[in-house]
Amino acid sequence: MSNSFLRKLIFDEKIRSLVVQTLIIGIFALIIYLITQQTAYNLEKRGIGTGFGFLNMSAGYDISIRLIPYTSESTHFRAYLVGLINTLMISICGCFLATILGFLVGIIRLSSNWLFRNIAYVYVEFTRNVPVLLQIILYYTILLYLPKIKQALVLFDTFYITNRGIYSPSPIFKDGFSIVAWSFVIAIIFTIFLKKYFKKKQDQTGKQYPIFYVNSALIIFTPIIFYYIMGMPLDFDHPILKGFNFKGGMVVRPEFMGMLLGLSIYTAAFISETVRSGIMAVSKGQREASQALGLKNNLVLRLIVIPQALRVIIPPLTSQYLNLTKNSSLGIAIGYADLVHGFGGISLNQTGKAIEIMSMVMITYLTISLTISLFMNIYNKAVQFKGNA
Repeated sequence: MSNSFLRKLIFDEKIRSLVVQTLIIGIFALIIYLITQQTAYNLEKRGIGTGFGFLNMSAGYDISIRLIPYTSESTHFRAYLVGLINTLMISICGCFLATILGFLVGIIRLSSNWLFRNIAYVYVEFTRNVPVLLQIILYYTILLYLPKIKQALVLFDTFYITNRGIYSPSPIFKDGFSIVAWSFVIAIIFTIFLKKYFKKKQDQTGKQYPIFYVNSALIIFTPIIFYYIMGMPLDFDHPILKGFNFKGGMVVRPEFMGMLLGLSIYTAAFISETVRSGIMAVSKGQREASQALGLKNNLVLRLIVIPQALRVIIPPLTSQYLNLTKNSSLGIAIGYADLVHGFGGISLNQTGKAIEIMSMVMITYLTISLTISLFMNIYNKAVQFKGNA
């Protein structure tokens, strides 16, 4: 029996690989266990307590940028939530802006216009070869040179641009606005099914339908119609200068704008090269055949080239989204209140719970990154060629 097992272990590739993988997992688990035990022993020897009870203690510090209620009397767990939301906010906004800018620059890099093509080339080469941290500090410093509160730049008698941020009216939602919001969501869902229906009809008949214009009209005008039907359930609180600062309204802080500009402009340079390589990967004959059929250049790009290029673009695009999300932790350099600056910095110094706090921060970033990868992989599979089995 033992000889038979040894023979299988030596000659059966599946069993051999299974045994090797089991040994590697076991060794890895043993190393983790030994590290944990040694860490616990060292902490106990130095009289340092462990546990997550500190999360219910008062944080004792304020956070200037927050989307949920928070005061210095709030708990460390509340500070964690504020930092998490700020991290997600800068990551989502940065990925959105970087994608738009990256696609535009990537297309311009292939333009026949010498001036635009070389301006895009200089932007890409400069941005990619300067550390992102330096760019974040540069944009933040420029924003600090905006006019002071008393000399604020006024746009449309509504927006005030200062070195403390951009002050604007804050929305006040009244009864009935939820119906307007739901009408917007339902309109988006309806346009998805409508697009599939028109696409199916186009494949059957060859007739091209104005899908983009119809869907755009539905998404734009549906909530507007419901907005007036519900009696315009939206008001605004305008900022008013009182003393040395504005009261009321809302403000976009220079820390957020510096981070957004730094991360999005830096990441867009890499995305543009990904887009350029994806477009170049599409056979030149595809464009020539499309032009021979009389299609305009914008239609060739939108209907023929980009759908095929996405199969090359999406995998490296996912990596750029992950890089931008992780680079958001650099906000600590300019005081942006993200997860690392507040919870991973101030809370850690106050409580001394380095292992617990760093573990929570690491697991949070891991979860965000895996979530981005999951959705991007789903989208990647959706745009791949569907072959017959």
